[in-house]
Parts: sequence; C-alpha cells; structure tokens
Amino acid sequence: MNVKATLLASAITLAPFAAMGADLTVGFSQIGSESGWRAAETTVTRQEAEKRGIDLKFADAQQKQENQIKAIRGFIAQGVDAILLAPVVATGWDEVLEEAADAEIPVVLLDRTVDASDELYLTAVTSDLVHEGRVAGQWLAEEMAGQPCRIVELQGTTGSSPAIDRKKGFEEGIAGAEGLEIVRSQTGDFTRSQGKVVMESFLKAEGGENICALYAHNDDMAVGAIQAIKEAGLKPGEDIRIVAIDAVPDAHLAIANGEMNATIELTPNMAGPALDALEAYLADGTMPAKWIQTESKLYTAADDNQAVYEEKKGLGY
Repeated sequence: MNVKATLLASAITLAPFAAMGADLTVGFSQIGSESGWRAAETTVTRQEAEKRGIDLKFADAQQKQENQIKAIRGFIAQGVDAILLAPVVATGWDEVLEEAADAEIPVVLLDRTVDASDELYLTAVTSDLVHEGRVAGQWLAEEMAGQPCRIVELQGTTGSSPAIDRKKGFEEGIAGAEGLEIVRSQTGDFTRSQGKVVMESFLKAEGGENICALYAHNDDMAVGAIQAIKEAGLKPGEDIRIVAIDAVPDAHLAIANGEMNATIELTPNMAGPALDALEAYLADGTMPAKWIQTESKLYTAADDNQAVYEEKKGLGY
C-alpha cells in the first residue's frame, strides 16, 4: 500500500476546519504510569487540551503495545480528529498507523519514535534521546577526570527508543575517556521498583566497593537504586556516583540531599507543541517539521535543586 501518496497529502485536500479547540476531539494513547515523568506528561497533556477546549479521549495502555493498538483502532472507529501516541516500543506500528492514514486521521508521536515510515505520522515531538545519554556520559567523564570508573547501567524498557538511544548516547559520551567501563547493564523497565531490584543484583554480583557509578535511563530507576545502595550500607552520591535522565522532582530532591549527582531534564510538556502543530495543520494544512525537538538541561549539585523541586512537585509526577 502506498499510504495514498502519504497521509498528509490526502488529508490536505479536505476542507479546513472552520474552528479549532472546542470542535476538536483528540485520542491520546499513553503508555501507562511506569514513572513519575510519565504521570506528569499525562497531567500536562490533559491541561494543554483543557485550556484549548479540546475533547481529549485518554487510554492507558498499562505498558502493553497490544492495548495501544486496540486503543488506536477504537479512536479510529470513533472518528476522532487526531491521535496522540506515546509508543511503548519502537516496532510493530505499521499496520495500525496505515489504518489511521486510510481514515485520514493525523497521528502525532509524543516523547518516543517508531520504526515506521514517517509518511504514517504527522510529526514526532521528542527530545534528542541520544543527546541526553551523551550529556550524561560526558558529565561522568568530566567528573572522573581521568580516573578509572566501573559503571553499572539501568536500561529502560527493552526495545523502546529511549532505552536504545540513551544507551547509545551514553556510550558515545564516555568513549574517549580512558578507564570508564560499563561492567553490568540490565533493564529496570523504567520503574522505581525494578530499579531497586536490579541494583541489588548489581551490588551482589560486583560488590559495592567495585562500583564507581550508576547510569540510569530514567530517574525513577535511579531513585529505586538509591534505596538499594543505602540498604547495602553505602552512601549514594558519594560511594557510588549517580547520573540519570528526566529531572523529576524526586531526582532534584535527591541531588539536594547529596544522594544523586546529576540529571538531564526531559520536559513533560510534549503536548503543547504537538497540539499547536495539530491545530495549525487541521486549520489550513500547515505542515509541521517531521521532528519537533524539545530542550534538555543538565542539573547538578551546582543548581538550586530544592527550589526546582518545589516548582515541579505539583505537576503530577
């Protein structure tokens, strides 16, 4: 199938929407609530839809791709105007995205990408996931300043684009630093509970004295790991340096308390740029870029993390 020359070309032939906001119904297939960041993204997406008067149809997939595919087909059957998709994994989306294209319903990807033709979605609103990992690796390389460091890594959900890209970026970030070595790497599925369980296994296998640093693909796993490190009689942030990604409130609090060293921010407001792009497209066919990149920022102990914690804690993390 040729996707009708592309989803977008076919949809542009439709008459523009006369009014926006209250006239729009948008389906949102969310991965679930595996982390504080994910919960904040859901909160902010609801807020962004509400302030625009958009009727947001929400579906929680509970970390299962089959639930997301079912939800998307449900949105198509309901005749929604657009679909927001935060894909749990990168592969296996072609068929259902083609169904949305056939129905001339534009799809916007949030915070993750898919291994499918970019003709099948309007745009993807994400951070540069490889860059996030690279910043984490470069921070650790600079922190070690030439000293050797045995690193353990808590990966995200196997097969997800953040897990793939954040691993790649981190490895690039430490590549030029002599003596930095990843000695253990295992998925913690982006959850706090699994982060603790896997960190306990790392400590048992390597011995806490032989682990210099922890790199976690998200803060929730890092926070779980902090508990495991403390229970092992070690001082997180001192005996084992910790760098992670997302910049959720609990990570800022951990840095403020000296139990974590650095985090790279991933904004939970993917929906703002996504809905702006959708409204412009549905109004007059304005085509967004295929990738709308959000900003990332490195936070360390040099920042006022207590103040940042107070600012963020009400966002639903």
